[in-house]
Amino acid sequence: MTDGGVAPARADARRNRALVLQAARFAFEEQGLAVPLGEIARRAGVGAGTVYRHFPSKEALFRATIVDRIELFTDTARDLAEVEDPGPVFFRFLSSVVRLAVRNKALCDALEEAGAGRFEPSPGVGQNFDDALEVLLRRAQEAGDVRLDVGITELRALLVGCLSMERAVPETGPGGAAPGRMTALMCDALRTERSVTELEAESVKRNESRCEVCGAVIAAARTGRPARYCGGACRQKAHRVRERTRRT
Repeated sequence: MTDGGVAPARADARRNRALVLQAARFAFEEQGLAVPLGEIARRAGVGAGTVYRHFPSKEALFRATIVDRIELFTDTARDLAEVEDPGPVFFRFLSSVVRLAVRNKALCDALEEAGAGRFEPSPGVGQNFDDALEVLLRRAQEAGDVRLDVGITELRALLVGCLSMERAVPETGPGGAAPGRMTALMCDALRTERSVTELEAESVKRNESRCEVCGAVIAAARTGRPARYCGGACRQKAHRVRERTRRT
């Protein structure tokens, strides 16, 4: 339908909303909740009024950009709920969450605010993540790999604190630490036995790409657009989350 320009108007509205979301995702990843809406509008190439028409507040826009990321963590935790080696899987999952979130200021802020009870990405999203994480914690405890005196509230606090420490400790220079060092110390504190967590060997190439779902290193493409996922399984998982978020 084109009478009166209705269809073009709707197409323009969808395009503007997509531009705002894309700009907001990058801005929040870099600056977290501190980024002003005017900066997001500038990056999207639209006016501030356009941003407010689609998202009534900065918090609403922040939620729209972060929900799918947290749901990916939740879905991954659920997929790991019945593995045969729950202890090692639990520690690898924690390390993956920190490794992926520490480079994303928006995720750091979301997990920190949600853990303090000041922010809910979307109804049920934060609780779903807690529930899935608690299942992994309980199974690792039943396997004898994690201390029994640790609950989900303490684990969430440790997770948020680890994100802050990883961002605070420089990787080079005096007092620098290897990437993931703070995460390894957190994991050691959760173990029932005295042992040292070995850091995962990873490249420190500046332009290295990682899978948005599992964090695995993606081989650089010789031609075309850089890949976002390491394989079909992660691509399908991300697609399911996007579809669920779109329907909601």
